[in-house]
Amino acid sequence: MARRLLIKAQAYGNDFLIAPVAGGAPVDGADRARRVCDRRHGVGADGLIFATTTDAGAETELFNSDGSRAEVSGNGVRCVAAWLAHERALQPGSRVTIGTGAGPKRLTLLESAKARSTFEAAMGHPTGLAQRVLDFDGEEVRASVLSMGNPHCVIFGDLTDERLQRLGRGLATLAEFPAGTNVELAHLEAADRIRILIWERGVGPTSSSGTGTCAAAVAAIAHHAASRRIDVAAPGGVQRVEWTDDGVSLVGWAELVARVDWPFSPPA
Repeated sequence: MARRLLIKAQAYGNDFLIAPVAGGAPVDGADRARRVCDRRHGVGADGLIFATTTDAGAETELFNSDGSRAEVSGNGVRCVAAWLAHERALQPGSRVTIGTGAGPKRLTLLESAKARSTFEAAMGHPTGLAQRVLDFDGEEVRASVLSMGNPHCVIFGDLTDERLQRLGRGLATLAEFPAGTNVELAHLEAADRIRILIWERGVGPTSSSGTGTCAAAVAAIAHHAASRRIDVAAPGGVQRVEWTDDGVSLVGWAELVARVDWPFSPPA
């Protein structure tokens, strides 16, 4: 039976399994993700990241827990960077580049203590930013839509689990989003602080999302007159976003949880 070393890491409760590989994801990557990410019959995680190390960092391929592919995860790239920081004994000021389906993401190590590392990640420029009125279940929903390398739909208003279940589940697969979308409910608490709830495409509710944090911040800045530097509070904790002419930067931590020896072949 083939076995594989997996690294479990998490950022603000958004957890990933990192599978070091020599040459990209295997052909059965989607099936492996569904099995290993299962929280009752597997190890449990929001996603599985296949990582091929490079001199600069790593090239990655990400599968959501339902087996679907995802272009990028802001928390996921930070988890991979935390693993590299630990393996390579990197010092503050060191930089790593994580290749993703949405292009390379460059991270600078700000602080490292035991298994937890804090990074500033250059997440790139938002694209396709617009305000739209969506017709959902007989209701007009005003949303900010954009891409942070992956699609997002940000809706300002009440933050309740019931509303997240209804709008998140429905909008994530709405026909207007042929590739699906991540959904963030957001509330502007102050010019420099917003609070969000997250429905992640291919996963469901998550305690945090790096790209979702960036998308909500961009929507608040562009459409609700928020500050260009803003704290974004999700159930898992607060991350800092800054949007400048150079793009969007995201500051937050990730930590290593466990090393797992996983038999990828199903039991006999």
